[in-house]
Amino acid sequence: MVVDPKHAAVNGRKRAQRPHTSHHEVADELRARILSGRLRSGERMPTQAKLADEFGVERGVVRQALHILQSERLLTNVSKGSPATVAPDPGLTRTSVGPAAPPLPTTVALAPRIAAAFAAPHVEIDALCLTSVSLTLAMGEPLREIHAGRLNPAKVDVRVLLPSRDIDLAFPVPVEGRGDDDPVHERWLAQRNAQGQVLKHNLLALRATHGIDVHVTFRALPFTPPVKLYLLNGAEALFAYYTLGRHEAEIDHEYLETYDAEGTQSMLFAFEQGAGLRDTTFVEQSHLWFNALWETISSELTLTS
Repeated sequence: MVVDPKHAAVNGRKRAQRPHTSHHEVADELRARILSGRLRSGERMPTQAKLADEFGVERGVVRQALHILQSERLLTNVSKGSPATVAPDPGLTRTSVGPAAPPLPTTVALAPRIAAAFAAPHVEIDALCLTSVSLTLAMGEPLREIHAGRLNPAKVDVRVLLPSRDIDLAFPVPVEGRGDDDPVHERWLAQRNAQGQVLKHNLLALRATHGIDVHVTFRALPFTPPVKLYLLNGAEALFAYYTLGRHEAEIDHEYLETYDAEGTQSMLFAFEQGAGLRDTTFVEQSHLWFNALWETISSELTLTS
C-alpha cells in the first residue's frame, strides 16, 4: 500500500486533516436544540438522511447520536424507519435526583443541578475532576440567572481538587508512550489552568457585580482521579466514572493517538440526602472522602503553566 507522504506518521503523529464530526458531537448539538426548546416536546425530528446531510456524516453516525438521546429519555421511537420524536417533557430529566433518577451525561445533568444549588442563601460546591471543564460550563446557567435577578445567594464557597502538574498522569497519555517531551501532558495542563482561571474569574466577578461573598479555592492531588465527583450544598452527590478510550488529539496542527476520557460525556449518577439510606450514606461518605483528600495529601495549586 502506498501512503501519501502528506498523511504519513512522524514520530507517532499524523499531519492534521479535517476532523470528522463524531456521533457525540451530533448528539450534543441535537440535545442543545431539545433542551433549548428549538425542538419541542412531541415534535418529529428530521429524517436521518437530512441530519446526515446537515452534519456531513454517514447515517450510522446520526443513528448512534439518536440512540444516545434516546438513552437520555430525550427521544422516543428511534429506529431505521420513521423519524424519532422528541420525548414528552424532556426538561424533566434535567432535575431528577434520588434513587429513581436515571444516570445522564454530565453535559445534561450538571448545569441544572448546579443552578438549583444556587437557589440556597449559602452555596457550597466541592468538585474533584480532571480539568474542571464540565464545572466551568455548568456554572454558566446559574451565573445567567444571577445576572437576570432570578437568583441571589449571599455567599458562595467553591473548592476544587485537580491533579498536580508534577505527576505522570495515567491519562491522557500518548498511545505510543511518553518521549523526551510530552505534548499531551502540556495540552492537559494548559486546559486545566485555563478552565480553572475562567471558573475563578467568573465567580469572583460576582463580588463586584452583585456584592456576593465568593471564595474559590483549588488544591492539587498527587494522583489521576479515575472518577469525577460533585458535592452540592451538603445535600447532593453527583458521581461519574472516567471511561478511557483511544482518541486522536490535535496538537500543534498534528494528530496524536492518545488514551483519554471524554469527561463531558461521563454518565452522572445522582444521590440525594434524605432520599433513603443508600443515598444519604453515599452523600455523607462522599463528603468524608473529599474532606480527607483536601486536608491530608492535597497540596497548594497555582493555575499557571
